[in-house]
Formats: sequence, structure tokens, C-alpha cells
Amino acid sequence: MTVGVVMLVHTAFDRAEQVARHWAAAGCPVVIHVDKAVKTDRYDRFVQTLSDLETVLFSKRHRCEWGTWGLVAASQDASELMLTRFAEVRHVYLASGSCLPLRPVEELIDYLADRPRTDFIESATTADVPWTVGGLDEERFTLHFPFSWRRNRYLFDAFVELQRRVGYRRSLPNGIVPHMGSQWWCLTRQTLSAILQDPERRKYDAYFRRVWIPDESYFQSLARLYSTNIESRSLTLSKFDFQGKPHIFYDDHLQLLRRSDCFVARKIWPHAGRLYDAFLTDPNRATSRQEPNPGKIDRIFAKAVERRTRGRSGLYMQSRYPNIGWENGVTAGKYSVFQGFSELFEDFETWLARATGAQVHGHLFAKRRAEFAGGQTVVNGALSDNAGLRDNNSKAFLTNLLWNTRGERQCFQLGPQDNIDILWGLSRDPNAQISVISGAWAVPLFKSNANFADIRAKAAALQKIESGMLDTLRSPDVKARIRIWSMAEFIEAPMEPLQVIIDEIGQKGLRRLAEAPRLEPLAGFGQFLQNLKNQGMHPYLMGDFPVDIVARNPDAPRRKPYLIKK
Repeated sequence: MTVGVVMLVHTAFDRAEQVARHWAAAGCPVVIHVDKAVKTDRYDRFVQTLSDLETVLFSKRHRCEWGTWGLVAASQDASELMLTRFAEVRHVYLASGSCLPLRPVEELIDYLADRPRTDFIESATTADVPWTVGGLDEERFTLHFPFSWRRNRYLFDAFVELQRRVGYRRSLPNGIVPHMGSQWWCLTRQTLSAILQDPERRKYDAYFRRVWIPDESYFQSLARLYSTNIESRSLTLSKFDFQGKPHIFYDDHLQLLRRSDCFVARKIWPHAGRLYDAFLTDPNRATSRQEPNPGKIDRIFAKAVERRTRGRSGLYMQSRYPNIGWENGVTAGKYSVFQGFSELFEDFETWLARATGAQVHGHLFAKRRAEFAGGQTVVNGALSDNAGLRDNNSKAFLTNLLWNTRGERQCFQLGPQDNIDILWGLSRDPNAQISVISGAWAVPLFKSNANFADIRAKAAALQKIESGMLDTLRSPDVKARIRIWSMAEFIEAPMEPLQVIIDEIGQKGLRRLAEAPRLEPLAGFGQFLQNLKNQGMHPYLMGDFPVDIVARNPDAPRRKPYLIKK
């Protein structure tokens, strides 16, 4: 008694020949089905290459398109030929031309000999199947599918929708319970012959002919009627990604495949010569008596799926577009955004870089150019300071900057005079620490000595923009760490908020600041604000400034900032 192998082949005929000879050399009869879509001359050459092997036969050809009945018909005819011509076959193993035996065939024969009445076929009801992709579970058994999903997708979808609207449902023959599972099974002669010789087979075939993807349900359902002992698992290692597409194994998967202890694996890349040499021609291959356990490598595949679907923090991938929110972290690391600080303090960027050791930029989103630290025009990752390139995709500009400078804290300025399209994304980024001194944009206007009518118009425009920015930062769905002070309350006691900011950046460890950066001279600033009021413009974002205020008061009571937690 032995094991017979049915191979479904449609491409890579040189590899299929190599595997067929390997099965035959171990005493396993092989019946090969070649897709009818393969040209006749190519089929004839393939048959000729294996004509020297008496235990290799070819079955009637069918057109085997994914998701259609042809795959079941091919398996049926090849299995019937196997059972008719090879009486010594006890189990029939269904494989594809891209399958590769991972362990000596003798081990598989012995393994099945110890289990003479066991059928190995993945078979679960639709309610218990977690891997279906495409939204059709139970419906694949209750609707008609006369159109090809691949060639006539529009007609396929339209006909499904029509059946749903009219409430059409097919009845199952003889009360059969639909089951689903992997296409690749290993059935006993008794079970397989019972399926193929059933008096009701014509009725079953007619029903499953209009089921979607019948190769994953025909044998899986009918085996439940006849088998005396089913192990609902496949002896073939086959892995699928989150889209339902099979993983392809390459040369660098050699150790992974060995670790699985499985008898057969699919899908093997036809050019993976190292795999074929290792598993088919290595005479010193160590034997293994371990139970096949694909679960041993499931953790690695789970990591691969997570990497593909979620990726690394701050690194965007084509496979996740256009799904918003699929990013595994919006940016690659924590960073700090300052609004109003460079306007209120003299040489603030230099002071902050010295106090924290961070990379401190100017206004990264200034209208004219990106003000990189040290006046650079190009930084890590060949990011240019060109405003047009930056604004073409400001989100990508920032994420690239943070990705290319991983491990180094980035700080930059942002204000109402800048391109603020990036602000919404900043406020939703948990990595962002945003500190705002509202109304500080008025200090450069105060120092400008420009025509007062122009100053008034500019102040009104900037205040309107900053008011909208504050509304964005105060929205309930923000995820960034946000602190907001009015200019008046900040300059009353600047040391405490500056210390909190420095501690959060944490580049040089926690330490008390010896001194704050130097404030811009503000003598006459209160009168400047009063003049704006007198001209009909109400500057309310600065807080309550007395007309005679000139500088900060170190002994004034300290107010707590407006704080939005993550």
C-alpha cells in the first residue's frame, strides 16, 4: 500500500517534472492534470519528458480558472484515474505543480500508514472560518455565480447585488451542510471513492458548479458525509496574507521551511533553486519524526502581516494607502513645536539648542522657505528648503524629516504667518509637543515701525488666523501634548513653563534652568495694543496688557497654562 499524488500543473513545467520524478522515485504513483489553457505543443513536450515513467499518468484536461468549477473537475478526473489504475494506493494526496516535499517521501508514507482510516482535509463551517476575504461567506453557497470574478468583475458584482435585492436563495441538496477549507487535501481511498461514486453525485456537482470558489468547499463538504475520521487540517504548508493571497517561498526561507516539520509546502518560487536542491537532491538530509506543525512558524508570518499592514512608526507604505489611520504611528519619534517663542524671545533657537541638545529649526513652514537649523538648504534625506516642494505634500515633508533624523529630537517654530496646513495633522499626532504663546505675533509688528494702517490690517489678519489655529488645537479629538498661554500670562513668570518644556524634551536630563532666554524689549507694547484698539482692531489674544507694561515681573503670581492632555 502506498500514497498516490494528484498534481495540478499550469506553469513551471521543469519544476513540476522534477517534483513528479521525486514522488515516483519514492514509489508514489502520480497523476498530473495540466490546465487546458496551456498550449498543445507545450503540453505534448511535458508529457514526452515524463514518458519514461510508467507510474506517471496524465488525466483529461480542464480549463482551471481561479474560483471556478474547473479546478474541482480536474481533481475529480485525476483522482478517478488514480483509483482505477493504481489499486495499491491507500491515500490520495492533492498537490500543485508549485508544491515541494519538505521531508523524505518515505516519512509521509509511514505517517499515513499509521493512520489508514484518517482523512486530512481542512473542513469547517462558514461560521467558524476566519480567513475568508471578499465579503462572501454563507452567500457563496446560497447565490448563483455564473460569471468569472477575474474576467467579468462588473457582471459578477452586479449579479450578486441583483440576487440580494430580490432575496434569492438557493436550497442545498439533501440538506448538505457547507464546509470550507484549504484546497490541498489528503483523503483515504474509501472516502474519495465514496465521493466520486455517490449516486447523488450529479446533483451535488450541479449545485457546486455555481458555488463561488468550489475547490475550497466541494470535497470539504462531501467528506463530512462519508469519512469515519477527519482531521480538519492540511498536511500541506500554505500561508496567506491579509488579502487572501498566498505567500511565495524563496531561497531565503530555507530554514523557515525546515523548522515547520511539514511534509509539503506551497507556493515555491520556480527559480528558488536552493530550495529544490535542499529538499529534493540533498542525500544527507536529516530525517524528522516530528508531527507536522505549521504553527511553529505562525509567529513569523504574523509579524510579516503586521509589518505589511501597520509598518514602522512614521514610515508610510503603498500597501496602506488610501486607508486613513492605518499608520503605525503618524511620525517616527517625538518632536516639539513652538508658536510665538521666537517672536517673544531674542535668539530663542540658539538658546533652546544649547539648553536641550536638540536640533532646533526656525519656521519650517515659512512662506518663502523651510528655515532649517544653521541656515542649511538641504538636510538629512536630501530634504530641500524649497517651499514649493515642501508644500506639495507638507505631511510627507515632516514625516520624512523625522524619519531621516531618528534618534535626534527635532524642534521647530510655527506661527500664523506660516503655511499652517500642517497644523491639523500635528494636533492629531501623539508624538507632537506643541507649546503656544498666543498673540506673540504682535511683537514683530510692534518693532516694525511700519505705517500704522498697514500694521492694523496685518494684525487683524494674523489674529484671525491664530484664532482658527487655537480652535484646531482645542478640538476634542487632539492627541498631541498641547500647552497654550496668552502672552500676558507667560511673561509674568516665564521660568516655570520654560522648565516644563525643557523637562519634556529631556535631551540632557532633568535640571533646573539657570536663566530664561532674553525677552524682546517691550517698553511701549501696552500702548501699541491700545492704539490698535483705538483704530477699531481689538487684539484679545495677547491677554490683559496694562498700557505701561515694559517687561516681565519675576515676583508676580504664577498662572497655570491652558493645558490639553493626550
